[in-house]
Amino acid sequence: MASSRDRQRKLAREKLDRQLARRAVAARRRRQIQAGVGAAVVLVLIVAGAAWGLGAFDRDPEQKAAEDVCLWTPQDAGANTSLKDVGTPATTGLPTTGVRTMTIDTDQGGPVTAELDLAAAPCAGASIAHLAGASFYDNTKCHEITAEGALRCGDPSGTGLGGPTYSFYNENVPTGPEASPSASPAPGQPPTYPKGTVAMISNPPGANGSQFLLFFKDFSPAQPAYPIIGRVTSGLDVVEKIGALPTLDNGAGAKVKPKTDVVIRKLTVGEAQAAPAPATGSPAASPAASPSAG
Repeated sequence: MASSRDRQRKLAREKLDRQLARRAVAARRRRQIQAGVGAAVVLVLIVAGAAWGLGAFDRDPEQKAAEDVCLWTPQDAGANTSLKDVGTPATTGLPTTGVRTMTIDTDQGGPVTAELDLAAAPCAGASIAHLAGASFYDNTKCHEITAEGALRCGDPSGTGLGGPTYSFYNENVPTGPEASPSASPAPGQPPTYPKGTVAMISNPPGANGSQFLLFFKDFSPAQPAYPIIGRVTSGLDVVEKIGALPTLDNGAGAKVKPKTDVVIRKLTVGEAQAAPAPATGSPAASPAASPSAG
């Protein structure tokens, strides 16, 4: 009997050992599966987080709207019959670096060419290019030789009040060191508006339209008001020749009207291009060739 009980205990122990072994194997398998699932979940979360950060889950991706470079203020043509409606330039996508070449053909000789500085005055460059494309300046008169030593052009009415049916604010008005009212800069200081400067002029100041100045003399006012938009690169002798013409009373008590009509036959503006680098030792570094300084 003892032998029979021993055999039963042995069989029961072997059966228990087999059950424990099977349970151990099953537990290891569950742990492996759980570890694999956990790793997969972590991987999915990492990928999903990266995709979310990159905007992959944006439902309606939209392109960022282009920002306005220039704003054009409407002017009432009914209140000012000297204004000419040729539409308005674009407000976005305008070049803000480099230069545009402006070419002026006058009946006094030429051509006169100038670089419009798009970094310092992008809106002036855009406006003049737009107006030139609409033939706004063609067959118009430069109606004034100013006391400051500049030729005033760009008004089809020839009154000083004309322009397009929009205006824009000042850009690049010099602030530099104080200058004396005698139009002589302080010793060692360059002129505020060196000879060859191209600047906007408007009435009232700050409501720029189409009128511009070509300086044939250095000018340093006590309070600069004209936005500098570029510089003459060739044909300055033509501007100086026009500046030497006799003048008549303009009807408002100022002897500034050229005795001989000065007509712009054609004014064109080229596409934007990179600004040329000044050559070492060239006059480009001098005040007269760099009116946009200040």
